[in-house]
Amino acid sequence: MMLLDERICSLFKLHWQQTLTYWSVFFSFGLCIAFLGPTILDLRCQTQSTLQQITWVFFSQQFFLLVGSCMGGLFKKTVGRSSWREEDGCPSLLSSLSALFSCTLIISLVFAIIPLCYHVTLLSIAMALAGKAMGVIDTIANLQLVKLYHKDSAIFLQALHFFIGLGALVSPLVADPFLADDSCVVQVNSTANSSMNIDHLRSSLAGHGTTLHNITHYPLQTEGVVITRVAYAFWIMALINLPVPAAVLALIYHERLLPCSSKSQRLLDKTIPSGSSPAPEGDQGHGNVFGCCNPDKLRGHPATFFILHALGGAILFISDGIIGSYAGFVYTYAVSPPLLMGHKTAGCLNSIFWASITAGRLASIYFSYRYTAPRLLIFSLLGVILVQCLLMIFYTSYVFLFIGTCVLGLCISCVFPSMLAFTEDILNYKGCATTVLVTSASTGEMMLQLLVGSVIHSQGSYSFLLCCTVASIIGLCLFLLLLYVQHIYRDSHTDVSKSMDMTEKPMTGGT
Repeated sequence: MMLLDERICSLFKLHWQQTLTYWSVFFSFGLCIAFLGPTILDLRCQTQSTLQQITWVFFSQQFFLLVGSCMGGLFKKTVGRSSWREEDGCPSLLSSLSALFSCTLIISLVFAIIPLCYHVTLLSIAMALAGKAMGVIDTIANLQLVKLYHKDSAIFLQALHFFIGLGALVSPLVADPFLADDSCVVQVNSTANSSMNIDHLRSSLAGHGTTLHNITHYPLQTEGVVITRVAYAFWIMALINLPVPAAVLALIYHERLLPCSSKSQRLLDKTIPSGSSPAPEGDQGHGNVFGCCNPDKLRGHPATFFILHALGGAILFISDGIIGSYAGFVYTYAVSPPLLMGHKTAGCLNSIFWASITAGRLASIYFSYRYTAPRLLIFSLLGVILVQCLLMIFYTSYVFLFIGTCVLGLCISCVFPSMLAFTEDILNYKGCATTVLVTSASTGEMMLQLLVGSVIHSQGSYSFLLCCTVASIIGLCLFLLLLYVQHIYRDSHTDVSKSMDMTEKPMTGGT
């Protein structure tokens, strides 16, 4: 038995270059999302800042990721004949691809200049630029795939989010050989060299009874320009990312969208194979966030239409918030009492978490073809709750922390793409669900990280697991409510379509 039927394969063959390009830009997204955790101590040494100061770098990235997600909706997404409107004088596909090219190139530039940011403010500005680029990529790539494949988009969205995990796995692996273990070199007044021992800081984080409060305020006493080996890791990541904007530029050329290219015979004008689900003519629902709030577009929709958007956004607010919080604070939890792991051992947790998310999204490509999105979501959300409850029970076992981290990544990996495909399917691909869900997920990743971080600082490391467990239970309850509202929404649409058929039949008979 074939893993994929002939129709899915023919769809991919028709749109293979666009699909691979959108997948590759999500690799850039993943590279940016995971490197801060393992390099945070080296960046502290480079910027001569406290841990409390450098947490604003995390906030800067997440906040501007949210801004970029909202901005990404400004580029209208269409495929097929509506992709190019010569009468508009503004081809929307060109706008979207130009934005992707600019954003992926910005990510390479940010990687290149991070080693030159010797003050935490400069580092925050660089990460704000990267976050904004990531947000635009997040919205545009998701929207383009949904508009490209419609009811068949679930399997392709799973693959898209697999590339986030792949990029997030690559960046810590690239950084690991260059992380400072013993000292970072300090050059004072460009003439004399001295060194400061960073091993004491790492040892305190690794756990000699140091409290979280003291870790947070541990100072780095350095003066002058700091040189760290981790700069080579950022330059390597900049080079690894460069083929991505090149791939986007190649797609723009292949689509005949460059000024020097002919506008005729574009790739997307090919005939859609039988069995595919093309977009309804004139469907312009996927605009920006503010366009979704246009009263003309919202008029006539039942209350359940808006509730579905709100519930879908709330579920992804929580699930992406859990991913961001766990990836951001599992190292802090591991090196704090009662586990008191060594810093090298604890540093592996972040890589294991992203590796399991990558593996889970790879497996979800097949599972999304074999099983419905609601079934995948139920099993995933139940698995997340079960794993986190077990982590709370066996909170003194560092072995189970590794096992639980791996299983948690596998369980939560498919929530975003499955939720996105399921919500769009409910709304028949005519709403603004993609933009709303992507923006909500970015908001959740930013807000829950701040909330969990403040709770850990005031209540201790165990509250980290408690916060994530409570959030996952709320997420499951919201999904069950979403299933109930879905039935009400579809029943109301069925009644409306039947009444329209009954009124149209007498009119047809009278002509």
